[in-house]
Amino acid sequence: MYKPQEEEEEEEEEEVIQTSFRLSGGAFQRTKQTPGYEEPTVLAAETPFTVCEVEALYELFKKLSSSIFDDGIIHKEEFQLALFRNKNKKNLFADRIFDLFDLKRNGVIEFGEFVRSLGVFHPHALVEEKIAFAFRLYDLRQTGFIEREELKEMVLALLHESDLILSDDVIETIVDKSFSDADTNGDGKIDPEEWKEFVKKNPSLIKNMTLPYLKDITLAFPSFVLSSEFEDSEM
Repeated sequence: MYKPQEEEEEEEEEEVIQTSFRLSGGAFQRTKQTPGYEEPTVLAAETPFTVCEVEALYELFKKLSSSIFDDGIIHKEEFQLALFRNKNKKNLFADRIFDLFDLKRNGVIEFGEFVRSLGVFHPHALVEEKIAFAFRLYDLRQTGFIEREELKEMVLALLHESDLILSDDVIETIVDKSFSDADTNGDGKIDPEEWKEFVKKNPSLIKNMTLPYLKDITLAFPSFVLSSEFEDSEM
């Protein structure tokens, strides 16, 4: 029996969706509707995560990406809400993390970007990757160097986030000492190699670049998702 080409294309598209659903054990429902969706096998091959861990991350991603706008992508307000439980709280540190997760620089975080960026925080990720990510975090103007004012802005943001109050003089002393120690050639800016050596001498700078629970993500996040859904159903 003859079928119009449009009808055949629709059937083929549906078959692809159903095949993807079956191969993933039913975890990825109608992946076509998720912008920037990438196969778990592809993401697992490019990150420290296993396929099962990527699938668990997808459950978390779906939760975060529908917390304010149910469109399958994470907006900055949703990112802020996840970090601070407050979508309106302004924080330079959170803004920089969001910008670095937004690999395509289109103002939102897609699933593939989410997994690849989180991979840097995995306990098994290379230290060099963590150092490079931290460098980009402090390079606020994206010039390829960290200048003194950028370092000061990040120090102030981190102090604000930790609710630690220091006098202006103490802050200036911290910034001056850190910058002079890092800027070994004295040209008034910190280049990637200087930063790398500085971090090696001060490993605490990238301590927060490792999230231990990412190693047990298949155990940690399903319970998080289930408990969150349970709480939602009671409201």
